[in-house]
Amino acid sequence: MKVSIKGFFAGFCLLFLHLCYGQDQDSISLIRHLDKITVTAQKLEQNLQEIPVAVSHLTQPEEIRDRIWKTQDLSGIFPNLYMGHPGDGRNAIGIRGIATTSYDPAVAVYVDGVIQFDMDAYTDGMQDIERIEILRGPQGTLYGRNAMGGVINILTRQPTNETKATAGVDVGNYGLWRGHLGARTALIPGKLFLGLSGQYETLDGYFTNEFNDTPFDKKHRWMGNYYLKYLSQNNWTFTLNYKHSNSRNHGAFTLAPSIEEAMKNPFKVNQNSLTRMVDNVSNASFSIRHQGSKVDFSSQTSFQSNYLIYEDPIDGDFSPMDIVSIVNNYGKDWNKVDVLTQEIRFSSPQINNQNLSWLAGLFGYYRHDPVKQGTYFGEDAAIYGADPFITMINTNTGKDLGGAIFGQAEYSLTDRLSLMAGVRYDRERAKLQGRSELEIEGMDPIVIHPDTTGQGTYQAISPKGILSYQLNPDHLLFLSYSKGFRAGGISEVSEDPSEPALETYAPEYSDNFELGLKNEFADHRIRWNLSAFYTRVHDIQIPQMIMPEALIITRNEGKLTSKGIESELTALIGKGITFQWNGGITQAKFTDLQLADEEGNEDLSGNKQLFTPDLTSHVMAQYERTLSAAPSYRILARMEWLWLGTTYFDLANTMKQDPHHLLKGQIGVKRNSIGLTFWAKNILDTRYIDYAYEFGAAHMGDPATYGISLKYDL
Repeated sequence: MKVSIKGFFAGFCLLFLHLCYGQDQDSISLIRHLDKITVTAQKLEQNLQEIPVAVSHLTQPEEIRDRIWKTQDLSGIFPNLYMGHPGDGRNAIGIRGIATTSYDPAVAVYVDGVIQFDMDAYTDGMQDIERIEILRGPQGTLYGRNAMGGVINILTRQPTNETKATAGVDVGNYGLWRGHLGARTALIPGKLFLGLSGQYETLDGYFTNEFNDTPFDKKHRWMGNYYLKYLSQNNWTFTLNYKHSNSRNHGAFTLAPSIEEAMKNPFKVNQNSLTRMVDNVSNASFSIRHQGSKVDFSSQTSFQSNYLIYEDPIDGDFSPMDIVSIVNNYGKDWNKVDVLTQEIRFSSPQINNQNLSWLAGLFGYYRHDPVKQGTYFGEDAAIYGADPFITMINTNTGKDLGGAIFGQAEYSLTDRLSLMAGVRYDRERAKLQGRSELEIEGMDPIVIHPDTTGQGTYQAISPKGILSYQLNPDHLLFLSYSKGFRAGGISEVSEDPSEPALETYAPEYSDNFELGLKNEFADHRIRWNLSAFYTRVHDIQIPQMIMPEALIITRNEGKLTSKGIESELTALIGKGITFQWNGGITQAKFTDLQLADEEGNEDLSGNKQLFTPDLTSHVMAQYERTLSAAPSYRILARMEWLWLGTTYFDLANTMKQDPHHLLKGQIGVKRNSIGLTFWAKNILDTRYIDYAYEFGAAHMGDPATYGISLKYDL
């Protein structure tokens, strides 16, 4: 599909002209104003339209609760953002053509100021959300490691002096049941606050296992979020927060052997190894904040833990034959990732009309990652050229330690012209101890690779500079440069004795140039933000899964350029009608990519980046009003249309999803504190692939779902 930039923006221009000049004065007088949006993109509370950064947002808790049930629901609704997963809920995220399939993300996820260190530290469930912000482009100066594509910043509801309670239940097809209960209040008004929320959800699953003709991916999850906050009389705030997610999934990898097989037999798998995935994630943090007359201070300490196993061996060949299965249930000491982080920040007080504002800080982390995984070859192993009834066991214990110092300042050169500059220095040390051995029933283990230690030290300097010009109070123009990096590391042990036991890979770096324009028109009834970007990436980390062992080996393999444009439009039309159109075009290509294979190097230069639709377009129309005949009743109707362009899943560009669109909507009524909503997702039951592995296995996106939601807000 060829995408025309001129055609893409023609629609925006026609709509803009109609909104500005196509309505009479009487109809315009009925339109309300767009609210100011507060975001924390620069780790300070600022007006969205006044910061020279490309930021998308969702800021209405009720709207988030209705629309965003998991992080993958964000895919495509914001420009050039894509998410997909193989069924286990761990999303590969890409923004502006910067994406990854490894456990070292290219897009950082923060929840309440705490970095979710890797794909093992955060699952995709959403609960009790206050605000979501999407920062596009490298954010290394303030956010550091693995924010090369951008940052997803999620903020949950915190308790205040006002007592609030929420309850809700969602019921839908495929056995969906989702219940939520929460309360926030002041134990001692003005001093001590408590917030509690819990959510339980269960789903019979979308897939059927033809091996035994039973539902395959039945799952349930319990999530909790608990706050205790104390405010002292001298502007100190202390907050203790604990979050957890406990998931059980009977079919974690709902994969067909190929894209063709997935589309031919949708929502069917044929796997002989049956198991349940246990996935326990916890996240505890303690934050201290102080607002001073000259300096503000904040400190945040966090501890994250994830224990993920398959209770029994899980199918590794995704077929009914007993070829290969993966074993990782070796006790509580293995496959449990622990991460400790600490960040301290100092900043100038947030005072209006100050010429100079600044922020500086320190960040440190420690990660312990013991992994033990076995690859069992069954009676049909000869199909893969292996001997049957043996297990290859790989044991790897990773210990990473890192720290950073960063600072950023903004200075008003004139009343309209401002310069923002910042820099960050990161230094990390990775250490991996590993061994591999062969286990044959009735024999002592045979060591293939003895105990081996690999280590590496990595560093990065991430500068940023932004020049912004306030054309007038409603129009901001900015030009920026930023450098991003993704941390280096060590690939795990391979059981092939002819290969190195441990292999290090270097950090990945990018240079990003961006031109942006933020606008408000028609007396703040239209908001239209535009940006164009150009990114160069070198030392690209290419993760490749080695089958049948299911090991991921990462190497630095080439260069990539990504360029594109983005547009976000929100307009208030008539009385109670909101229209949004978010769109993006990305052209991301490898300018140099040489992959080694059995026959020599394979030149893949010129191929497209993975997990990067060439076009994203999201249209939303919403109608909301109070009934004049019954003022206690409020109705809301919302329709959303998402279009995703061609998306590739392998480096050779032989596996792809053609352009497709998804339609969803809801209609509801609310009387005082009680609301009832009917909803439907993927209304047209579009069949599409949202994730596929390099070796061919493919995952199908969710089918048509529908249901009813009942909610209560006090």
